[in-house]
Amino acid sequence: MAGVFEVEVDGIEHDHGLGHHDERNQVDLTHLSPEEKWRLEHARMHAKHKGHEAMHAEMVLILIVTLVIAQLVLVQWKQRHPKSYNLVTLFQMWVVPLYFTTKLHWWRFLVTWFIFSVVTAYVTYRATRKPLECTTPRLVYKWFLLLYKISYATGIVGYSVVMFTLFGINLIFRIKPEDAMDFGVSLLFYGLYYGVLGRDFAEMCADVMASTVGYYSASGMPTKHLSDSICAVCGQPILVDVSEEGIIENTYRLSCNHVFHEFCIRGWCIVGKKQTCPYCKEKVDLKRMFSNPWEKPHVMYGQLLDWLRYLVAWQPVIIGLVQGINYILGLE
Repeated sequence: MAGVFEVEVDGIEHDHGLGHHDERNQVDLTHLSPEEKWRLEHARMHAKHKGHEAMHAEMVLILIVTLVIAQLVLVQWKQRHPKSYNLVTLFQMWVVPLYFTTKLHWWRFLVTWFIFSVVTAYVTYRATRKPLECTTPRLVYKWFLLLYKISYATGIVGYSVVMFTLFGINLIFRIKPEDAMDFGVSLLFYGLYYGVLGRDFAEMCADVMASTVGYYSASGMPTKHLSDSICAVCGQPILVDVSEEGIIENTYRLSCNHVFHEFCIRGWCIVGKKQTCPYCKEKVDLKRMFSNPWEKPHVMYGQLLDWLRYLVAWQPVIIGLVQGINYILGLE
């Protein structure tokens, strides 16, 4: 069905399909390009909100005040009750994108979200069981270490595509700038989103398993004796000597002389963000353990993940609160 509308631009009124004005001023939407339709919709929005400057200023003031108050509340909540804050933030990080992507029919994200949720739910279930099975720590850290590497690589590729598009390299391959930018931004979002979500789940599992394994208590004193041939993370025997080259994984010795499987201690430090020995809680020498700079926990990367966590988990809630206040006050 053909649609017509007029807008008032430069003092000339154009019908929006609601009145019965001269047909010479009417535009048939079916013959317009998407860009032209967007321009007409933009002009229609300006005509609709013309003369509402005072109302708009009030809405902007409400937005700014709500953002400031919400930020203060979140900071105080995080400082006073970090455990409940982290749990609520993790839950919102998990479900908020599900609502929007389901509403927008973004099936690719929904498929990846479903796979991630199923595997992570199983791994988290294994990590929270008591007594803890001896194979669970390795399973947990292997999964989150794999997820960490995949998300990190995906984010790097997405960032590279965005930069190549900004420099026009996509034109060499005859790729439209909007297509290349959409692809790069999507990969960047996938990498950052699953990176921060995986790290949060890994930290939660690491805290539960650290207390369940039982090598140290809340007071910091070990409650079990650790043999020199046993890994304190997974509780399994050490089969490869520190000086030997392993076929699948090597053995690491920390500065406190405690030895661990490579996957276990890397998962403990990189994924679980634990920079202490799992047995005696001594500070880990990360420079000696991780020669690859990409594997070191970065402060800037952590701040970026915190910003993304706030953007995904709390920003939609704050915007919804602002819209509710505007609705109550009759602002449009």
